[in-house]
Amino acid sequence: MTDPARTRGPTPGGPLVEGVRLIFVALLGTAGYRVGSQVAGQTAGRTLLFVFLGSAVGFVAGGVMGRLTARTVSGMERELRRTPAAEIVAGTAGLLAGLVLATLLSLPLLFVRLPAVAAWPVVVFVYLTLSALGSRIARSRHEELFALFGLKPRAAGAARGEVSVIDTSALIDGRVADLVATGFLSGTVLVHEGVIGELQRIADSSDERRRARGRRGLDVLAGLRRAPTVDVVVVEEPGAGDVDAALVRLARERGAALVTVDANLAKVAEAVAVPVRQVHALASAFRVPFAPGDEVSVRLVKEGKEHGQGVGYLEDGTMVVVEEARGRIGEDVSVRVKNVIQTSTGRMVFASLADQR
Repeated sequence: MTDPARTRGPTPGGPLVEGVRLIFVALLGTAGYRVGSQVAGQTAGRTLLFVFLGSAVGFVAGGVMGRLTARTVSGMERELRRTPAAEIVAGTAGLLAGLVLATLLSLPLLFVRLPAVAAWPVVVFVYLTLSALGSRIARSRHEELFALFGLKPRAAGAARGEVSVIDTSALIDGRVADLVATGFLSGTVLVHEGVIGELQRIADSSDERRRARGRRGLDVLAGLRRAPTVDVVVVEEPGAGDVDAALVRLARERGAALVTVDANLAKVAEAVAVPVRQVHALASAFRVPFAPGDEVSVRLVKEGKEHGQGVGYLEDGTMVVVEEARGRIGEDVSVRVKNVIQTSTGRMVFASLADQR
């Protein structure tokens, strides 16, 4: 049975609450002393009574205000964690611009003789309105504002590179580990706790194949944690509900790209302007452009290492080794692909002349 105390969130407390409480005790205790001195005169006992009452009220009120302050600070901290750094910088700049504009608009009031009761509300209204408006506009248009100075805030990413949000299907697929190993994926990788929960449920399935997929995903996640080029961060969001929706929301809030092999999830992310890195699309982009049996036209430029071979190069630099084509060097010939080998330096194609029978 779950302990109810563990299911509740942590109660705000600590030095912040005690500090606020101490301030209230000192202020109201001092106020009690002043009131007691005027009401009770020189009677020390009554003066101490007022000091005690003021301190007691300060202790209770300080505790209440301290907890409210702690909750406010915690909420601001959570909001700042979800907000991209570029948006925070733009919002701060917009706030400062609004304050400067408010100062300029308030200067004429200094030369107009108005009662303080009428002037101060106008000044406060102008400052609050323009500062809030400047911050909101700058945050909502931060990408365009950075682009004016030739900056791309999303390209800056975070930590050692860029920010990516990975989903369950990409971890089960496993090829994301190869992308990390080769350096195509680096920086900060955000893993929602809902993804880990899905992997655990799949790994605990009674179906042997499904269980193997879940364990594969957990192994890939463990491998990413050990990789030196990525920083895996688990994002906790209790009560997130639908995991796919939470991933899209997380990527949008953090200015991150979504890594997935789920075509439907990719379409949803693209619909809300979230960058998507589909593993299938990347694999298709790097697939071999031709297969055994295909005919390719190539110009032979030199002899091969083996007897009778001719060597040519395709437009992308791929070497084509053609059997029994030594006599055709210097000509454009049509060859039939027999085999394609991927090496550390690129692809090599072995072929024969298409007109040979």
